Amino acid sequence: MRSLIIILLTGVFFFSSFSGSAQCKNYAKRVCRLELAPYIHDGNYNAAILTEGEDAELFKTFYAGQEYRIAVCGSEPLSKVEFQVLDVERTILYTNANHNFKLTWDFKVESTQQLIILVKVHDIPGEGEIVSSGCVAIMFGLKTD
Repeated sequence: MRSLIIILLTGVFFFSSFSGSAQCKNYAKRVCRLELAPYIHDGNYNAAILTEGEDAELFKTFYAGQEYRIAVCGSEPLSKVEFQVLDVERTILYTNANHNFKLTWDFKVESTQQLIILVKVHDIPGEGEIVSSGCVAIMFGLKTD
């Protein structure tokens, strides 16, 4: 009987995680993709459910001479979502914290390189014991001439 309860709870947890992930991907498609305009979306949807105080990293290769836009969006329950762009030595090349938590950053790389996009969900002040979580999406756009 006890193993049956564990199996059922595991199934419920898996299903709710999968369902939340699908909803998060839909959020990225509906909301965050709009932030890429007039850049062309690269076709990838990078989204995850994060809780206050959590962070996540994404590694991506950027190609020489190409102009890019990074868009980072957080769903409503989250306060400020900070994103940083770092090189492979973890030197910060950009942080939106220095730009009033702007959702996008446009840039061009001179040489092909892998960069790290670090996303941090800040704590909501005054919320006490209640911890918020929500969808955070990172999307990339390419500029066409």
